[in-house]
This record gives sequence, structure tokens and C-alpha cells, in this order.
Amino acid sequence: MINSKGKTMEFDNRSIGIVIRRLRIEKEVTQEVLSGLANISRTHLTAIENGQKHPNFETIWKISNALNIEPHVLVHMIEEETARYTGKKPKNRRK
Repeated sequence: MINSKGKTMEFDNRSIGIVIRRLRIEKEVTQEVLSGLANISRTHLTAIENGQKHPNFETIWKISNALNIEPHVLVHMIEEETARYTGKKPKNRRK
């Protein structure tokens, strides 16, 4: 993953799930409701939240819209969680 400053980060499925679950709970939305708003299956959302699957960009887009946030904001939050979770700072991007 490359952050907004052009530095690479480790990819971590758990961070994606942590962020999506946290936002969903903060907005007091069930998995059933969020998956319906995002037009994805509840089991797929559960797998994403549990770090078992990682969403493609279209799914990130759908989930962010369902949570009423911009996709880039969600991606940024995932970047921050990844850095916090892995304890690794972004690496310099190779050219």
C-alpha cells in the first residue's frame, strides 16, 4: 500500500476490518443494514470485518458511500490503522 506521501506500507486485512467495524458501530448500524446499503452480502461484510477477506476498490467505494464518508477518507483511516496495528511506519517508495 502506498500512502498519500508516496511511501509504501505493509498490507493488512485486519486493519481494513477494524476500521470498517469501528465506523459501523460508531454510526450504530448493523452488519445487515450496512451490507444492504452497500449492496454486498452480509457474509462478505462479516469476512471483511474479521480480516478474512480484503475488499477490492469497488467494495471500498460502496462501503464508504454506505457509511456516508468519502472513499479517500476511509482509505486514509485504513492507512493509519495499518501503521498503528503493524507498528511500522511507512517505508520510502522505491523508484
